[in-house]
Amino acid sequence: MKKEELQAIAAQLKHPTGEKGIEMANMMHETNINMTRHSIQNLNIAAENKILELGHGNAGHVEFVMQQAEKLTYYGLEMSELMFQEARQINRNLVSQKQAFFSLYDGNAIPFQDSFFDKIFTVNTIYFWQEPEKFLIEIYRILKADGNFCLTFAEESFMKHLPFTAYEFTLYSTETAKQLIEKTAFKIVYTETLTEKVKSKTGEFMDRAFTTIVLEK
Repeated sequence: MKKEELQAIAAQLKHPTGEKGIEMANMMHETNINMTRHSIQNLNIAAENKILELGHGNAGHVEFVMQQAEKLTYYGLEMSELMFQEARQINRNLVSQKQAFFSLYDGNAIPFQDSFFDKIFTVNTIYFWQEPEKFLIEIYRILKADGNFCLTFAEESFMKHLPFTAYEFTLYSTETAKQLIEKTAFKIVYTETLTEKVKSKTGEFMDRAFTTIVLEK
């Protein structure tokens, strides 16, 4: 693939737009569903929790969030206008019942008050954080005391073999992610790395190592 094509893939993964963006979002949902479910299950969601997801993509997994406990409220933040619209459409029943709320944001400042959420999670977004330490401090700010934040990402050892990650991406291993977290007030309560089979763009199956780190305020 040419450099321009790889850059275009990287840009769509970071910020889906147009027809290609919808295709990319559907592909990301299918490819990442195990990672997303693993993140959600590690949040230990309880009844009446307020849950925030950062970078929800098409949000085809929100029903799964809602199955975790009674009387939950889900909030989703997204940088992509296209994904914001797709998520609202896919989850229109939850939106109309005021159980799910979607908003756009700039990827830096989180537009919620201090200590607002019981649980927060994000899957495959850490590569695109502009100021990672500041962003973690923002997440800490809006989380309630004893609340959990689940950070899930594919390991650098896997990601570095994908040619498009040379553009727009900052790759992390478990170690480098922990070093980042240690600069903040978060406590690490649990770390797990799993390997799964995923289909590549060329249709072959590859082993992907991914990590979930559960943090507590």
